[in-house]
Amino acid sequence: MGRAAWTIRSEWDGTPAPAKEQVRLTLAWDDAAAELRVEAPFHDDPAPPGAAGPHPGLWEFEVVELFLLGEEQRYLEIEIGPHGHHWVLELHGARRVVREGLPLRLEVERQGEAWRARADFPATWLPPGLFAANAYAIHGHGSRRRYLAASPVPGTRPDFHQLEHFPRIAS
Repeated sequence: MGRAAWTIRSEWDGTPAPAKEQVRLTLAWDDAAAELRVEAPFHDDPAPPGAAGPHPGLWEFEVVELFLLGEEQRYLEIEIGPHGHHWVLELHGARRVVREGLPLRLEVERQGEAWRARADFPATWLPPGLFAANAYAIHGHGSRRRYLAASPVPGTRPDFHQLEHFPRIAS
């Protein structure tokens, strides 16, 4: 029923990123289910503590994120890390969490300097009237922390919840 793809090619502010940092995401969905696939470089950042699975605060580690925006500022934030951790939030308005810790079915495979993930979830998690999205990748530590975006966002520091700057999903 629907399909969309994103390539993260720049830093959050639009500065081009090296090709070795590029990340690809694809989302396919029908009335029953959705499937998100991620292909990303592995930066070998330390894994979050604890076993793979849901992990709050995953954005503080190496992570790829997809924000899916629907009507009335309802959006889904899906975070996936290369060590099998994930965090999924449903929001209504910028940063206003309605539900969090939703349980993804996730498979992650690391090979050398790259990793891939496949996440499956119910299509009912997609926000009603899905029309826009943005994708992000974060890695590194301290002054070497890198924030990348499929579509740049304005400001003096990275703020990924600027819903008004999400590009429309091509139909």
